[in-house]
Amino acid sequence: MELWFTEKQTANLGLDLRIKETLHEEQTPFQHLAVLDTLQYGRMLILDGMVQTTIGDEFVYHEMISQVALHTHPCPKKVLVIGGGDGGSIREILKHDTVEQATLVEIDERVVAASRKWLPEISIGLQDPRCQVVIDDGIKYVAAHKNSYDVILVDSTEPVGAALGLFAKPFYQSIYEALTDDGIMVAQTESPFVNRDLIHSVFADVSAVFPIARLYLANVPTYPSGLWSFTLGSKKHDPLKVDLNSMKRLPMRYYRPEVHHGCFALPEFVAELTK
Repeated sequence: MELWFTEKQTANLGLDLRIKETLHEEQTPFQHLAVLDTLQYGRMLILDGMVQTTIGDEFVYHEMISQVALHTHPCPKKVLVIGGGDGGSIREILKHDTVEQATLVEIDERVVAASRKWLPEISIGLQDPRCQVVIDDGIKYVAAHKNSYDVILVDSTEPVGAALGLFAKPFYQSIYEALTDDGIMVAQTESPFVNRDLIHSVFADVSAVFPIARLYLANVPTYPSGLWSFTLGSKKHDPLKVDLNSMKRLPMRYYRPEVHHGCFALPEFVAELTK
């Protein structure tokens, strides 16, 4: 008998993946968590029925949410990740030898534990001595750490439930205050095909808080529509002014110097969301 997992991405759109095996399943204090082994993308982390990451395509998301900001900032030393309990963003951050401390703030410790066990390729950075894992509410943590970080990444789940506050202007203002004088933030901001109102709202809020705001794109096959957006806010450094010739080549599978500038070249229907 064939077994399939279906993620109902919207009321009219779904993703079907053939399942080899259910590796883990539990109800945490915050959400339903499962790890499935799929035939197409390998092991997959699911929270409340929504795909968070897979071994097959995670490198796109994790490289793009982190490397654009890290290559824009001239010397990132302290980096904060809100959410992202799988550890993929931490792995990418720690590729930079300037980074002295990478802090992961995840509200659900069971996501971290499951990722350590079932997704070691993604969570490997959590073992690095430069990494600090804090189990806490990200909004409260950011508010309590003024002028502390060079880069802050909001590696959140979809904007439902407890994550709604991570897509609000007061949170972006709090991030601004938690950044150093030339700090940069990046937030994942969903799909321009199915979340247009959200992207438009977030970009407007980030633009109101930061002097430099940019929207950029990447292709993540297991996320709704496969086209994903990220919103960057910067106090000083413009990612479009980065000298590609001076960029250090690090081991990547998606991100490269040419992609750094190219990801900001928005199709017209996406560019409209920034106006």
